[in-house]
Amino acid sequence: MHESAPQNPSEDPEVSRRSVLRSAGAAGAGTVIGIGGLAGPAAASAAPATPAAQESPAPAWPARQGRTMIGVPFERRGTVRIGIIGLGNRGDSMIDLFLAVPGVQVNALCDVVRAKAEKAAAKVTAAGRPAPALYTKGEDDYEQLCARGDLDFVYVATPWDWHFAMARTALSNGKHVGVECPIAMELGQLWQLVDLSERMRRHCIQLENCCYGRNEMRVLRMAHAGLFGDLLHGAGAYIHDLRGLMFSPTYYEGPWRRQWHTRLKGDLYPNHGFGPVANYMDVNRGDRAVRITTFGSPALGLAEYRARHMPAGDASWKESYVGSDMSISLVQTAKGRVIRLEHAVSNPHPYSRLNILGGTKGVFEDYPPRIYLEPEMSDDTWGDFGKYAQWDHWLWKEHANPPGGHGGMDYLMVFRLIQTMRLGLVPDFDVYDAATWTAPVPLSHASIEANGAPQDIPDFTRGLWRKPRAGTDSVKP
Repeated sequence: MHESAPQNPSEDPEVSRRSVLRSAGAAGAGTVIGIGGLAGPAAASAAPATPAAQESPAPAWPARQGRTMIGVPFERRGTVRIGIIGLGNRGDSMIDLFLAVPGVQVNALCDVVRAKAEKAAAKVTAAGRPAPALYTKGEDDYEQLCARGDLDFVYVATPWDWHFAMARTALSNGKHVGVECPIAMELGQLWQLVDLSERMRRHCIQLENCCYGRNEMRVLRMAHAGLFGDLLHGAGAYIHDLRGLMFSPTYYEGPWRRQWHTRLKGDLYPNHGFGPVANYMDVNRGDRAVRITTFGSPALGLAEYRARHMPAGDASWKESYVGSDMSISLVQTAKGRVIRLEHAVSNPHPYSRLNILGGTKGVFEDYPPRIYLEPEMSDDTWGDFGKYAQWDHWLWKEHANPPGGHGGMDYLMVFRLIQTMRLGLVPDFDVYDAATWTAPVPLSHASIEANGAPQDIPDFTRGLWRKPRAGTDSVKP
């Protein structure tokens, strides 16, 4: 793949899925890899860890290579022409939502399994739309999709190994791009996406559906209205028993997700928990995530599940798992607030994202939702969160029963994305949010490797986080 945009001297101009997988495979060959192996060409952007009691010196982040993408609106257009890369479980379900939103034209589909692309194409024609072009000629055929001249937006819903290369290819071809979580797996890759978004003047968005959950959006509006007082702490998580799915021969396209547990020890999926809490606290919009420290439990759950359920000759017996069954991270912000992040997918546990927010006037805790606010509550008893429906975001008032999975948050995410593109508005979040919410992936691993030593979180905005600005708590257009 050759980019039209100029490159950093330290960047490899040829980035493909093969190169990404080779680097990941090399990491998996050993027991663990340190932050140097994760950071790639931008390793210098991770400042040395310092004791928690000391302030880190201002790090010299890479110089901006283009104008900031903060506050940059989409180009106004009547129809949004999209291409979709990856039509497995997630992509196949999301195409239904794209087709359900007015003003969307699906022009191209890509998957290494042709039957999946054909199934998705049948959905497009069944909706009365023109048949999309199919790209199924191998693992690099997505490059041909991104090179098309009739696409405004590329949606990436593939295994994590592919996310960076595909987002980079879409940006290099002048397309806005939205990527499923996480947007990349290495710190250097995050910097490259920030730089390329700025140079190409195209948005690179982490499509974080949990930011559009009803509870999350209600708490967001309440927090911004001051009902919780001055914000002090929050928590978010991805606690989801995935053992059966990770060992399933059919659910995922190969063992890619399970194999990440042979490579990294920390939080592999921080975005669902981090994104909403970062929105509550206006991270990158008046506050900043400064440092992270992480501790991880032993890695026992996947091996125990394999021993009980997998036959002796299964390929999984060649794997050695190092990913912590439970990783717990503490993120501190520039204003001194604390965000707790948890990741646990290898043990029995009911689903939870924690979704906690506390301030000087009260606290909200989810799963199940409950609230305690002063002065209306004073007897040490949780209140009914359902009584605060008047604080619902306008998206939930306008779409009281949205279609699609995950309680409707997926549809609202797609609806809002297409709305901002058709009306020429600034997106609810941008490449700086994507990089910040994903940074715990490599940094939590590095912290665990360093016995919990704090790791500095880069300022991907390069100082522009200090200026308050709108985000997901948007005004109805």
